[in-house]
Amino acid sequence: MSRRLRNAVSAVLIALACLLLPFGALAVWAAYGLTDTGRYVSTMAPLASDPAVRDEVVDTVADGILRRAAAEQRRPLHPEVTPFVRDAVRSFTHTPAYRRVWDAGHEEAHKAVMTALRDDRGGRGDRVTVDLAPVAARLERQLAADHVPFADRLPIPHTRLVLLPADDLAALRKGYHVLDLAALWLPLAAVALAVTGITVAACRRRALTATALGTALGGAFLALAVLLGRHLTLADLPDQSHRPAAAAVYDALTATLRTASWALLALGAAVAGGVWLARRVRVRRFPPVHPPGSVDAGATVPLGFHPGPRPLRPPTRPTR
Repeated sequence: MSRRLRNAVSAVLIALACLLLPFGALAVWAAYGLTDTGRYVSTMAPLASDPAVRDEVVDTVADGILRRAAAEQRRPLHPEVTPFVRDAVRSFTHTPAYRRVWDAGHEEAHKAVMTALRDDRGGRGDRVTVDLAPVAARLERQLAADHVPFADRLPIPHTRLVLLPADDLAALRKGYHVLDLAALWLPLAAVALAVTGITVAACRRRALTATALGTALGGAFLALAVLLGRHLTLADLPDQSHRPAAAAVYDALTATLRTASWALLALGAAVAGGVWLARRVRVRRFPPVHPPGSVDAGATVPLGFHPGPRPLRPPTRPTR
């Protein structure tokens, strides 16, 4: 194989490897970071104390309590009741019981979604729901023990929430299986292509530098994709008042992906800088040797000077 052909094959393989690397990181994050129930609950647990998320919980629960109380009394509530209920719900969000209910609710919802995605025998008309009755019963017992007002008027007892509609379930199952395969094969394919491209290259130092720079570029592209996804997610919200809470949830879910993108960027830059530094040190320790009469690479050459051919020595006459 000629030198030019080797360089061309190496460039193609390295380009494919650098292109697959950010998609592989995205697939690994989605397949292993979001599908594990324990990891998902741990990721969502700190959001229980987030101010924006807490405000959304207070508004939702307080509005549900007020609507239910008004429906039971069949008349509008007194205006002084609204701030009292909101203060009671807000004080509840600072208790350990609230955090336990938060974790239990997310755990039940995540288990229901993952069971539906992994079960191929489900029918097309089945929708994914979660029963909040066990969580609500636990919450009511805790609130009653703590003597919290309106503990028996929470809007969630014996309620089934629809998590995934029936029309989208079949497509989501196919997407989940494709994502599961991509999380396994995309990183392996990227590593195999990169190693092959470096091995085939005529100059492996340049191939390694190109691979490192491509890895750093892939990490930067992944970080940019995360920022763009955040902007599009928040822009599509019908009610802009929910943007702070949605931003907190998005940032919590994509924290691992952002870390992976910066890790790729730092790794690629470090390897490229290390290769460049090693070459500089080697050139200084072992300068190139030039034949006599040639121009030294480190010497200063006047403008317009071109070394001509070396003069031929006259042949020596044989002596007696």
